[in-house]
Amino acid sequence: MPTLLERDEHLHHLERLLADCRARRGRTVLLDGPIGSGRTALLRACAERARRMGFTTLDADCAPAERALPFGVVNQLLAEGLVERTPLTRAPDAAEDVRAHAELATAFARLADHRPLMIGVDGLRHADDESLRLLLFLARRLRSAPVLLVMTDGPTATGGRQRLLADLCRLPHVRRLTLAPLSAAGTARLVADRLGAQAVPRLAADLHEHSGGSPLLLEALIEDERTPGGRSLSPAVQNLLHGGEPAHLRTARALAVLGDDADAADLARLAGADGADGADALSALRAAGLLDGMRFRHPGARAAVLEDLPPRDRRELHRRAAVLRQEAAAPASVVARHLLAADHTGEPWAPAVLSEAAEQALLDDRPDVAVECLQAAHRAHGDDRGRAAIRARLAQAEWQLNPAAAARHLTPLVAAVRADRLGVRDATVLVKHLLWHGRDAEAAEVLARLRAHAEHARGRDGGGILDLETWLAYRHPPLARDRRAPEPPGAVTAPRIDPVLRSAAVLADALARNRAHGAADHAERTLRDLVLHRRDPWAEEAAMTALQVLILADRLETTVEWCDRLTAEAEARTLPTVRALFAAARAEVALRLGDPAPAAEHARAALTHLPPQAWGVTVGLPYGTLILAATRTGDHDEAARQLARPIPDGAERSFAGVYHRYARGHHRMATGHLHAAIADFLTCGDLVRDWGLDAAGLIPWRTDAAEAWVRLGQREQARRLVREQLGRPGAHASRVRGPALRVLASAGPADRRLPLLAEALELAEASGDRYEQALVLAGLGRAHLARGGRRRARLLLRQALHLAEVGGMAALSRDLLAVSGDLGGPATPSAGPAGIAALTESERRVASLAVLGYTNREIADRLFVTPSTVEQHLTRVYRKLNVRDRRQLPADLRTTTRSPAG
Repeated sequence: MPTLLERDEHLHHLERLLADCRARRGRTVLLDGPIGSGRTALLRACAERARRMGFTTLDADCAPAERALPFGVVNQLLAEGLVERTPLTRAPDAAEDVRAHAELATAFARLADHRPLMIGVDGLRHADDESLRLLLFLARRLRSAPVLLVMTDGPTATGGRQRLLADLCRLPHVRRLTLAPLSAAGTARLVADRLGAQAVPRLAADLHEHSGGSPLLLEALIEDERTPGGRSLSPAVQNLLHGGEPAHLRTARALAVLGDDADAADLARLAGADGADGADALSALRAAGLLDGMRFRHPGARAAVLEDLPPRDRRELHRRAAVLRQEAAAPASVVARHLLAADHTGEPWAPAVLSEAAEQALLDDRPDVAVECLQAAHRAHGDDRGRAAIRARLAQAEWQLNPAAAARHLTPLVAAVRADRLGVRDATVLVKHLLWHGRDAEAAEVLARLRAHAEHARGRDGGGILDLETWLAYRHPPLARDRRAPEPPGAVTAPRIDPVLRSAAVLADALARNRAHGAADHAERTLRDLVLHRRDPWAEEAAMTALQVLILADRLETTVEWCDRLTAEAEARTLPTVRALFAAARAEVALRLGDPAPAAEHARAALTHLPPQAWGVTVGLPYGTLILAATRTGDHDEAARQLARPIPDGAERSFAGVYHRYARGHHRMATGHLHAAIADFLTCGDLVRDWGLDAAGLIPWRTDAAEAWVRLGQREQARRLVREQLGRPGAHASRVRGPALRVLASAGPADRRLPLLAEALELAEASGDRYEQALVLAGLGRAHLARGGRRRARLLLRQALHLAEVGGMAALSRDLLAVSGDLGGPATPSAGPAGIAALTESERRVASLAVLGYTNREIADRLFVTPSTVEQHLTRVYRKLNVRDRRQLPADLRTTTRSPAG
């Protein structure tokens, strides 16, 4: 129901005029105000009051389509048959016209003799000229008859119509009532009436701002609030515009197409209006509450205008807008928006503008816009070399969103390389994309051409090729040739075509040469300086290589921080491919920390951010982590399901494929297929040796094969492999030496096991790997049990069991429960982080050794303190943890400290 809020004064005035008419004093009222201000509602309310007061009422609605129909409005008044007069037609001459006016005035006066008469005419601006002249005549002639003539009109008129209205308003008995927009208080009252008082603080101010006080728009917005997903605003806006002047509609449409960056001059040109008409139209739209300055008050209003615009007209407006904005030197993104909307790229400057807009969209993290711009630029470009460059840029932009979708560009780009139409920088990126999808033969062909170009260039722009060779030596060794160690940072070098590729190459070389510890600081600097966006095709590769350096340098906590930070950045920048890669890295870190459940969670997230088919050969990384995590948690069915998933052809020629095979070897070993496991581990070893990466320590294949040999009873074979592992470069690293010592202990004589396992435990704690800690503690427990030390064995196995249960290592937990059950002994509760937090660092070190069953004298010797000091520390520990003796010390003490042990 239309609102009449804040219209009381107008209604009272109309009621007084109705009373004047009953006293035979004719009156004429002109109700004006902005479109949608409630003029029609007020006219209808007046007619309803007139009928209650005994008036005869006649109504006519003016429509734009009937403006050319002579006497169309007047004939509506005659249609009810209350006036004895035949419908009027165009008079043959002026004299006949005057006689018709006089006769009609007499007929209306005669009708009013019986009962007072109210004539209502809505939308006077759309009335035909003949009816306008007749209404003016009636206003003059009926001032002494009981007739109230009420007409509604907008705030402006033009030409002859303006003169007629001016003549009307000069008559002394004519009143002009102007309707203003609703005030903020009026809006609040309406919101309270429609939505309840509780909605006023939340909605009233915004609704008043978005409607500009227009009752029509306000009612629509309120209805949309009442009905979630409602669509009342759109028809309200369209009714408002179609109820005004044609210039209003054209101006609103032009503004909707131009957007918020429009200026008055361009708007007038696009709307086809001169200065005065354009200014009048803008004023009318502002007064109607649709505009605030040069923008739509509500985004839904702009959408409604565009929705009402026929597609063909919309495209034409956007085409003209593109030309206007280009002539005005507007930003490329603005011009490109109109070109895309117009589906028009025929202008000679279109490809350059679209390419520039795409680059800006990539910087602004709007990948969909960038792809659309590049696709249009590619269609429009007439030069083959230019088209190839644009396609390469398009492939990179799409690759960041979905590498599977970008694969369609690879064949045309390889053809462009063969035709010598693709630049060196784009060709190096093409190699990376081809290898991602396992298309090694084509990558080799592109590489051959790049190498030939580098030789011909004699170093002028061959630096990028050298960096690519160094990167290949780590990422795809079978294709690498002539790997050279990159110059140290700061050295004077030949010009490089991509500094980010250079960073990736330096870090890759450090990994390939097992120099991760020395490159860790450089890796962190690379991550700090790196900006992830789609304009740099090597950014994600540099980041991933830097994270790998930190992982192999045992900076796992730092790696976690960087993974989380980079993942958040990739999510904010809408980089699904990069986000997936970082999730895979985060999964690897969790696995190295001995947390298989979170590792599996991150690996699944990686495969969610990017579907498996989009990973190419690299899918072996998240799959491998899932398989290893499932194996460690004892979920062998899940590991088998992941192994059943296909991986692309060519994966075996990449490290991702080697990692997948390595994970399969662990699953086979855990399920008792030991010879098959050994075959997998040895195949991994053959591949990394052939690639020259055996020194990198990427996977400890010798240690794992040796563990399988131990389970087969082939201890000498196991010892040979472990000693070989310990003799390799980089074997001093805790993540390498610790597991090797654990396996060597199991393969060697019993009297050597305890010292080997003691060192292995220290190394496992140093690496932060809780899974390895649990394995070593279990080994220590079994070693003490074999020597008759049941008490210490029970404590060690209890520690191992606690770590296994906390880490979700179900298979290991089951084994340890079986052994612990045979030993018996009371279970001890967890102290919880709060209880342990109350201990000092010295107390934690003493307590962690006491948990393992060491005597006070042994603890004193290891910590270089006196037995008395140890006893004092333990007394305070018992009091703080509320236990009686060391047998009740909580099992989780050692998970919160990294104290030495044996």
